[in-house]
Amino acid sequence: MTGASASLKGGKKFLLAPSLLDADLMRLGEEIKRVEGLFDWIHVDVMDGHFVPNLSFGPGLVSSLRRGFPNSFIDVHIMVEPAERFVDMFTGVSPDILTVQVEATKHIHRVLQSIRAAGARPGIAINPGTPVSAIETILHMADLVLVMTVNPGFGAQTFLPEAAAKLKELVRFRVVHSLDYLIEVDGGVNARNASLLVSTGCDVLVAGSAIFKQADPVSAASAIRESASRG
Repeated sequence: MTGASASLKGGKKFLLAPSLLDADLMRLGEEIKRVEGLFDWIHVDVMDGHFVPNLSFGPGLVSSLRRGFPNSFIDVHIMVEPAERFVDMFTGVSPDILTVQVEATKHIHRVLQSIRAAGARPGIAINPGTPVSAIETILHMADLVLVMTVNPGFGAQTFLPEAAAKLKELVRFRVVHSLDYLIEVDGGVNARNASLLVSTGCDVLVAGSAIFKQADPVSAASAIRESASRG
């Protein structure tokens, strides 16, 4: 891998991105600091109660994270509809990556262009029921492709193994077309499947409940990293 995506990975085999959706919101800063040194990115899930059946976070949290953790890489995934109405408010708080659901907009080209023009890296997310073929014509515009391996809306769901088959398709398409996007997986990621996901082609592992809902988040994050390193 070369170019922009290689620089994002920094020579690492994989990246770990804890999802704040499952953190203790009363102690969010402490929760992040507790696993500092074990993660590469901070993952923020934004939900509107419309595109997905849940509400979570907003640009204010991203702005606070940028101030509180100025050196951290902030990976924002907006599950909102229509996506184009939310782009400006989130690019305005300086995420490193802003990922939109392809199913949540009729104007995906324009949305990706506007994200990049605003100074963030654009990402495309696909739900478990959406095939890779639905995004092939726009993959050249993305720095990240997020494969949802659960139906989005809530944390602590069971991993859908059939969704992971898309990783092979995305790896193959990336090679054939000399593209440079990273492949991210979100949903049911844990120490039991991290190795398989990395070996299949995943570059970025998003884990929420498998870290923050455990009795010892540090040990849990370490176990995921150890598993992923065998992939």
